[in-house]
Amino acid sequence: MKINVMTTDEQIIKLDVDPNESVENVKALLEVETRVPILQQQLLYYGKEMGNSQKLSELGVNDEDLVTMVSNAASRNDLGINPDGSAVNPGAFQQHFRNDANLMGQLFQTDPELAQAVIGNDLNRLQDILRLRHQQGSEMRRKRDEELALLYADPFDVEAQRKIEAAIRQQGIDENWAAALEHNPEAFARVVMLYVDMEVNGVPLKAFVDSGAQSTIISKSCAERCGLLRLLDQRYKGIAHGVGQSEILGRIHVASIKIGNIFYPCSFLVLDSPNMEFLFGLDMLRKHQCIIDLKENVLRVGGGEVSVPFLQEKDIPSRFLGDERYSEQPSSSGAPVTSGTTIKSDNAPQGGQSSGGAGGGKGQDSDFEAKVAKLVELGFGREAVIQALKLFNGNEEQAAGFLFGG
Repeated sequence: MKINVMTTDEQIIKLDVDPNESVENVKALLEVETRVPILQQQLLYYGKEMGNSQKLSELGVNDEDLVTMVSNAASRNDLGINPDGSAVNPGAFQQHFRNDANLMGQLFQTDPELAQAVIGNDLNRLQDILRLRHQQGSEMRRKRDEELALLYADPFDVEAQRKIEAAIRQQGIDENWAAALEHNPEAFARVVMLYVDMEVNGVPLKAFVDSGAQSTIISKSCAERCGLLRLLDQRYKGIAHGVGQSEILGRIHVASIKIGNIFYPCSFLVLDSPNMEFLFGLDMLRKHQCIIDLKENVLRVGGGEVSVPFLQEKDIPSRFLGDERYSEQPSSSGAPVTSGTTIKSDNAPQGGQSSGGAGGGKGQDSDFEAKVAKLVELGFGREAVIQALKLFNGNEEQAAGFLFGG
């Protein structure tokens, strides 16, 4: 059949086309006739835009019908890219991709995350991903340029040899990292600390089990909630020395704790440490012949007379999670409570308790910086690493895979 195409300068172009021809192919014919690139063409049929993937028969185009071609060359600036990689006009950029089914199909294959942002409604996220892709591309080009420079470097240049050595070392690290991802992926997962349900003086608590802590620890606020603060022996006041220091308020010599269905006597050191609630340390683990059974994921007490399961991540209060960030926040005395800390009770009576410990994990900030440093060592730019980690909510494995894929 024949169709008539009216251009912006009101010229009529007659085209002989098949009814099942796609609009994109019609645009290709018009590009030959008018020298207007396909990307600058917009075809209208009865005032409605014709999609590239649609067929003429689907749109109801018949023999001798009139189609209007509008040149959107002026709008090409809207599809431009800023120096930081973001779109000049994110709305126009998004619509350009949405209008081209073939382009969207390619985008879903090559970059699913960007494709999801294009079909989504959050233009800020789209801009963030475009900036991140730009940074990744710049970093990859920089690395490629450095590698090319090393190929032609003076073999007697000490600095060049140092860089070559660093590149070889980095290659070994990358290969080791890739092997770990393939054969030992669980090593990149977060390890949740060991918590069990206990009752202290009848009050249910989530107890942190830490065999690296010398003594069982309870915070002042937790002791008060359990009604034990009245038993505090302040003669055992002192200072916990470790990474910084924390104040020991005293000692509670004996109180009942319930594990499973059995009650056990327990003694505690009371610390002025708001970032830690209750820690079941090595002293009580030894006293009650406890076994940390990681195969069955249970804590066995009394040589096995009681078994209580370690809590799953979903059962642990959120304030204890977040990479155990609360366990490394400074106490009121400025000391984080960390596993293996030696506690010295400077004012304890002779023969009294003189040492103990507390447990914890990494702080949020320090853990995030550690992830950043690890990925930067793999050769990625710091800004790209930070954005990737934020994009995947701090998941180091996903961020690394994303950076390597970029």
